[in-house]
Amino acid sequence: MRLRPYAWLPWPFRWVARMLTVVLVLALVLAGVLVYTARRSFPQVDGTIRLPGLAGNVEIYRDKAGIPQIYADSSEDLFMAQGFVHAQDRFWEMDFRRHVTSGRLSELFGKATLDNDKAIRTMGWRRVAEQELPELSESTRRYLDSYAKGVNAWLQANPNASDRSLEYSVLKVQNGAYRPEPWTAADSVAWLKAMAWDLRSNMEDEIDRALALTKLPRERVEQLYPEYPYDSHAPIVTRGTIADDRFDERARLGARGTTTRGQNLTGGTTTRGQSVTGALAQAAKTLDAVPGTMSAADRDGIGSNSWVVSGEHTASGKPLLANDPHLSAQMPSVWYQVGLHCRKITESCSYDVTGFSFSGLPGVIIGHTDKIAWGFTNLGPDVADLFLERVTGDTYLYKGESVKLETRQEKIKVAGSGTVTLNVRSTRHGPLINEVIGDVKPSDGANAVALQWTALTPGTTVDAIFAMNAATDWPEFRAAASLFDVPAQNLVYADTEGHIGYQAPGRIPVREKGDGTWPVPGWTGEYDWRTAPIPYDQLPSVEDPADGYIVTANNAVIDPKRYRPLLTKDWAYGYRSQRILDRIKQEIAKGKVDAATMSKIQQDTYNGLAKDVVPALMRVPLAGPAVQARKLLQDWDGSQGVNSTPAAYFNAVWRHLLKLTFDDDLPAGARPSGGDRWYEVVKRLLDAPDDPFWDDTTTKGRTETRDDILQQALAAAYQEVADRLGTDLAAWRWGDLHQLTLTNGSLGTSGIAPIEALFNRGPFEVPGSKDAPNATGWNVQRDYTVTSVPSMRMVVDLGDLDKSGWINLTGASGHAFHDNYWDQAPLWAKGELLPMYSKPSTVQKAAVHTLRLTP
Repeated sequence: MRLRPYAWLPWPFRWVARMLTVVLVLALVLAGVLVYTARRSFPQVDGTIRLPGLAGNVEIYRDKAGIPQIYADSSEDLFMAQGFVHAQDRFWEMDFRRHVTSGRLSELFGKATLDNDKAIRTMGWRRVAEQELPELSESTRRYLDSYAKGVNAWLQANPNASDRSLEYSVLKVQNGAYRPEPWTAADSVAWLKAMAWDLRSNMEDEIDRALALTKLPRERVEQLYPEYPYDSHAPIVTRGTIADDRFDERARLGARGTTTRGQNLTGGTTTRGQSVTGALAQAAKTLDAVPGTMSAADRDGIGSNSWVVSGEHTASGKPLLANDPHLSAQMPSVWYQVGLHCRKITESCSYDVTGFSFSGLPGVIIGHTDKIAWGFTNLGPDVADLFLERVTGDTYLYKGESVKLETRQEKIKVAGSGTVTLNVRSTRHGPLINEVIGDVKPSDGANAVALQWTALTPGTTVDAIFAMNAATDWPEFRAAASLFDVPAQNLVYADTEGHIGYQAPGRIPVREKGDGTWPVPGWTGEYDWRTAPIPYDQLPSVEDPADGYIVTANNAVIDPKRYRPLLTKDWAYGYRSQRILDRIKQEIAKGKVDAATMSKIQQDTYNGLAKDVVPALMRVPLAGPAVQARKLLQDWDGSQGVNSTPAAYFNAVWRHLLKLTFDDDLPAGARPSGGDRWYEVVKRLLDAPDDPFWDDTTTKGRTETRDDILQQALAAAYQEVADRLGTDLAAWRWGDLHQLTLTNGSLGTSGIAPIEALFNRGPFEVPGSKDAPNATGWNVQRDYTVTSVPSMRMVVDLGDLDKSGWINLTGASGHAFHDNYWDQAPLWAKGELLPMYSKPSTVQKAAVHTLRLTP
């Protein structure tokens, strides 16, 4: 008997059922086509490939996570192979990034990205990179060229969009004429400008202070930027000072005063005037238009943890080093794990390094060699200033004279729309960033904003990468660090001989006047930067401290009472660093520390604010269903695991507390996002129940106090969580609110759901919060969605390097639907690490693929 599909359905529904079947079949066919197309671009990882330009054979071993370990006999072959491998796995990402860094996104995506390109072109990242190239060492230029040859060898072998990656197939629908051009050394160098931008310091704080001043008196604005709590949160360096023009960690503190604060641009008509406020608002729009390559729009969560423990406290008797940079959550991860190994260390091949690289840039950024290991956190010095300028026509005022503006034209090609011409104007302090988006209104007062930033001057950071990768001891590492000028980073160090150390490198300006916390007048010349930055030998450094450990987590480097040059006044406030320091001391008191202990500290979710806020919450009178919710906090230990009910409620209370307290007082751009600066602000306000910030200015005829706002926060938090998770308190979980979606940095925010589904993954339940050691940031102005994360984690055991561990946020591959596209993400979310093998025997044993490149 022949069955007739849907015969049992009433007639009107048969047509609908048939249509649904057709749609389903078409969807399955389309999915099959997409998967087939995606698989066409998967890289060859076994067998042999001829690579013209190689001097000798290269072997590439990949483990089940797809992580490549490259073996060669010359440095040039090693970096050429790295370029080839990066292109195999991540070329779309590399191509997209170079369009970002050169201000050419509109060539790919049309008018939608024009403002982004205007912002980048105004700053001129690509121009600076091209100026930087000739100044680099001969060997660095040679390695950059070798890397580019490897990328271009892959590109030549993959001429069709479907051969390169699924993104190119999607792009072809919108922009079929696009063809990627050959890779160049300048493409690699320009990426460092993006890295420097994302790790810049307090530029937004300068604007926020000035915009807040339009609504508040200066003393209340400064109340929102409290001093660093040196008495409770230790700085990185606790000993030493400058003696005989060098930083000496053994020198005793003499009769030194604190750093001179200097006079800044104060309130009054200048900063409150309409023209300067408008110019600052326009400048803020320009800064917002710069695409984040490593950081999210919410930069409060951007930071890092890194620490080192000496062998006297470890099970192996050798140092342990941990690092986890906190950056925006991206798909694929900004990092790429790799091993670069010379088969025999010689003058012509001096590298044996394993660690995290950036696709698009040769070498390893963070990792270890066979002798040393190092980690980075953002030092965060004030390396950028906003100068208010008085511009008239094509001139600006400087020391009483009219000076001609420097001008240049930028031609921006826009897919489907021809070419747009951008006129960039600059003063001696830098480009006018307020002229990028919107029109400038003439004024006799300050009417323009110039950006002076260390990264807009050619530097030597690329030289530093290769030098660090080849360093064999502390003196060589310090010499390499001296070249790492932008972005300035905290460097922690350990070696197999048992030494540990810390070095603060970077080009950090010296100001004639002021402390860099507010926009300053450019026309007087009083606030100009001196020609020479702080000398490298005067930057803080520590070798083998007596207590046997060093912790950096974007906290203050050193107390200004013992150190005269101004690094910055806008540090992270030390909640992460102090928690890590306390955990290290606790673990040492229990016994010897091992790699597993270091990993557990990385997973610590403790909320450092809870101990100060919860007692205040428990004291206020309260009625209604929030009473039972508040009881969740009574015995809470401050941990924020995914299953924590108290963490779900406390973080909701924190969100509403900040919004209720400050949103009515501040302009939108300056409102709190929830970082540890606000921890300090609120802690101090709790001792001032009648402070004006507690008053809700939107209510007429009533003045709220601290307890009013605490009550409202408790009630509003209960209502929000109950609406989202139900009224059963026992069912509330932090992981149900605090979730991470891995979003592709280019097509993952296209606004077209089917395309986003191709490239995005998740969501994942995530523990922690913004200023716990497990720093998973979220923005109180929006919701609890994770915006910044430990972008990778690494623990290096200098007693046995093969006992080291690492994990990436996503995976090695940038190809959607590849097995290694996001295979590390579930492990990352659980806090697990993969073995970080680096010895030839263990690398080969773990290998599941072997590819040979031949000349």
